[in-house]
Amino acid sequence: MINNSNENILLDDANSPDVNRKLMSVVSADFVKVADTLKEASYVIRKRGFTENPIFVASRRVVDVGQLLLGPKEITDNAWTYRASLLEEFVQRKLVAEESVEAFRENYKNPDEYCCLFVIDGDFAGFIFIPFPED
Repeated sequence: MINNSNENILLDDANSPDVNRKLMSVVSADFVKVADTLKEASYVIRKRGFTENPIFVASRRVVDVGQLLLGPKEITDNAWTYRASLLEEFVQRKLVAEESVEAFRENYKNPDEYCCLFVIDGDFAGFIFIPFPED
């Protein structure tokens, strides 16, 4: 769900093979280290009624989206920073257009099985749904 237009609005090409491959490859080794923490945070966010669509921002640089959940090196040498956010914050910040909310929700995968990551890698950013490792 990313569009590099001047409008800075993320649209409907989520999990395209090229986007997926690039983002998955840069974050997957780190994700395995923090997956249990993100899964628990997703559960708590939903259980407390904040949103049904938690989004975790993964970045190697400082970003001002969401609340800090894990910094680098907090869990077994993770390299990325993870911030907890909500679909509603992405809409408020105009990262997801209001007219795209329904499409986003339709494409949102089961949060008990998948983590919705918004990965920021250099000048590139996009959503991926990465499966939580099975126990």
